[in-house]
Amino acid sequence: MVSTPKKNPLIISVAIPIPLNRLFDYLVPNHFTHRLLQTGTRVVIPFGSTTKVGFVIENSKSSDINIDRLKQIIEVLDESPLIGKKDIQLLQWASNYYHYPLGEVFSAAFPVSLRKGKQAKLKEEKHYFISDKGKLLNSEQLKRTPKQKQLFEFFQSQNKSLSAHEISAWNKNWHPAVKALFEKDLLSIELKARPLFKNVAASESPLVPNEQQSLAIHELTKKLGYFSVSLLEGVTGSGKTEVYMQVIQQVLDRGQQVIVLLPEITLTPQLENRFKKRFSVGLSISHSKLTETQRHAAWLEMQQGHSSILLGTRSALFTPLKKLGLIILDEEHDSSFKQQEGFRFSARDLAILRAKLFNVPIILGTATPSLESLHNAEKKRYQLLHLSERAGVAIEPKFLLFDIRNKKLQDGLSEPLVTHIKKTLAKKEQVLLFLNRRGFAPVQICHTCAWVARCNHCDTCLVIHFAEKVLRCHHCGYQQGLLNQCPSCKAGELKPLGLGTERIEQGLQTLFPKQKIVRLDRDTTQRKGSLKKHLEKINQGEVDIILGTQMLAKGHHFPNVTLVAILDVDSGLFSIDFHATEKLAQLITQVAGRAGRAEKPGKVILQTRQPNHPLLTVLLKEGYNRFAQTALAERRQASLPPFSFQALLRVYASNPADPQAFLKSVCTTIKQINNNNTLILGPVSAPMAKRAGYYHFQLLLQNKHRKHLQILLDQLIPQLYKLKEGKKVRWSIDVDPVDLY
Repeated sequence: MVSTPKKNPLIISVAIPIPLNRLFDYLVPNHFTHRLLQTGTRVVIPFGSTTKVGFVIENSKSSDINIDRLKQIIEVLDESPLIGKKDIQLLQWASNYYHYPLGEVFSAAFPVSLRKGKQAKLKEEKHYFISDKGKLLNSEQLKRTPKQKQLFEFFQSQNKSLSAHEISAWNKNWHPAVKALFEKDLLSIELKARPLFKNVAASESPLVPNEQQSLAIHELTKKLGYFSVSLLEGVTGSGKTEVYMQVIQQVLDRGQQVIVLLPEITLTPQLENRFKKRFSVGLSISHSKLTETQRHAAWLEMQQGHSSILLGTRSALFTPLKKLGLIILDEEHDSSFKQQEGFRFSARDLAILRAKLFNVPIILGTATPSLESLHNAEKKRYQLLHLSERAGVAIEPKFLLFDIRNKKLQDGLSEPLVTHIKKTLAKKEQVLLFLNRRGFAPVQICHTCAWVARCNHCDTCLVIHFAEKVLRCHHCGYQQGLLNQCPSCKAGELKPLGLGTERIEQGLQTLFPKQKIVRLDRDTTQRKGSLKKHLEKINQGEVDIILGTQMLAKGHHFPNVTLVAILDVDSGLFSIDFHATEKLAQLITQVAGRAGRAEKPGKVILQTRQPNHPLLTVLLKEGYNRFAQTALAERRQASLPPFSFQALLRVYASNPADPQAFLKSVCTTIKQINNNNTLILGPVSAPMAKRAGYYHFQLLLQNKHRKHLQILLDQLIPQLYKLKEGKKVRWSIDVDPVDLY
């Protein structure tokens, strides 16, 4: 039975996770009006012909909509909001800054289970403890039942409630004795939340830090308790993780919690293992490869204070913590921290804002700082801390540049590289080969008429996946069977052109038939747990040659890898995107950092047809820092970020004329409202003009002042919804884009 609203009804404005940047008003039935519904509370509301879970934003006594037309909420899911006022403030700021619907921003902060309306409860398990009657008992009274006596004395020694897992660790055959003690009213039962990610006692002690690490630890621990941003720039292998762990311990000793964000899921197993060995507190993991139940549990473990450390990727940033004390963002330069679709937020930038709101420090760690972070350090907004030496006895690897022009290559490997691989393997050391292109070959071409297998839905070639006998588009997912005959000239002279990791692996198996080779890319690590197993084999010395893509570039510690080779440097040297050189320099430096991380010296080989390219010359002779300073000077001269601020308007439709017509109207609208020197660059077609059957165009807005650009967007975006040309297209705004694709 639906209750009738009062004469002076309570009205709530609700943010609903739909792609409309507005709030919706609802009436609160009488039986809910004994209290105001707090901002952030989840409610079930009718929406069209269905129901949705929305988030209360504000209470009111009036609405712009006639009260007779307002619907009533169906259910209040939370007694109080699951996220605090500061977290809500963060989400509201993010919605305004990135110009994304508030309902979808709120939704991004919750695991899927809670978005669906599931109760915010952890699974519970039985815990046994000595009852009031048992506290009066002398264990000698149980001497006729030795097992019960032993178990009772175990409970007395622990002096706390124990789970089945804890009792089983003491004695696996515990059930009969517990049952008997319970029936004698000597034990009682209580239900407690069951942490999904259990931890054991720490088995490793902190390492003795070197002078630079000690200084960094000292500086970082001084900042605990108030907001600061520290950029920890440490060469690969310099022991940044050890610095993190020693600072984390200080935070844990204060009874606080820590968020550690990583750019890639592939980096979590290694760090998880290190943390479990070092810390005896609860550790929760959060990333997209986990099940819905696992993410639900991890979110609630941190929110309720059962866990002290959260290790996760980009979206884990929004997890509420009972007592936040520190945020760490490892590999801060990585573009994976920027969401590339939907809610296009920067986890790095929002992590800094969250640290500021909660008045806690944040550490940005990397061997290759982003140009934005270096610029902020120069402006004294961040404190810059250096770790310029490798930890322990490890030394910097030696770089070799191999000019492969006019040289014979065997499946992408030059003769000198093959020689170096053989020498390394002969010393029982491991080799890592890097190629950021999966599949067998990027192109299938007819040797007779030059026909090329292209995707029907995208402006790109189909990639050969030889083992699966398919041609696949890496952009839209379209695939077809591998062709044996040219469909154009029928000559049958189809050849693979170019190299992918699958083809390199085949060549390595021919060259090194007795060696164990492991290929790590998206195709070989799809099965749950497969990556972890491969990494364990590598670290146990069961693998001789490691071949992989970008997932190998950063964070991994392979002590026995002494030779690293980047097989194709040139593909990153030429791009229309001004970010490309920075990303390539970071990639080369990060991949090189996998070599010689223990006591054995390392070597890094770069194969190139551009041995005199300025980027390679500066990077190899003077290092990443010198490259970064040169790149910053070029950006300053060209008024590019971080010396200006950008927003990219992306538009697509099935008819190429529609995005162009829309963007033409957008330009007219901008000129009518723009009086703050915003540059309008475009409209132009996207670098890949056709993708997944749609034609993509874009417009880049740039201003030297962030505030002026935001003012323009505030005025412009409401107008975009009103443009008649907008009905035929889909569009999105990307504030602070990290690439132009």
